Amino acid sequence: MSEDPEIEEIKRRKLENLMKTIASRKRPLSDTPIDIDTSTFSESIKANRFVVVDCWAPWCGPCKLLSPIIEDLAKKYAGKFLFAKLNVDDSPEIASKFGINAIPTLLFFVDGKLIHREIGALPKEHIESILGAILQKYGR
Repeated sequence: MSEDPEIEEIKRRKLENLMKTIASRKRPLSDTPIDIDTSTFSESIKANRFVVVDCWAPWCGPCKLLSPIIEDLAKKYAGKFLFAKLNVDDSPEIASKFGINAIPTLLFFVDGKLIHREIGALPKEHIESILGAILQKYGR
């Protein structure tokens, strides 16, 4: 027995909306850092294999020095790492959860787990050496 065409259309639309919702939860690997906050932090970390989170604040001088380095690395490692920026003033819960008491702090995640952290305005080469070590240890 065939179903009513109207019911079939409702099912099709519901399935389409569900697929859009699922797709929107994943953060595509971008060639620019994305802004994350308390509401998007967990899903961004879990939805991507390799993630680097730049914990910063607008008033922080060293954070301003690190920002263009993070932007360059996001371009260079697009498709491999997701680079995200977390304003700790706007997301104190996350800062507290990860024990961030100095900024800038970089958090390195693999498969949703924090594997490394660095504090301070680091040179690009130092950060790249960490990224290379992560790729070598955990695969591409």
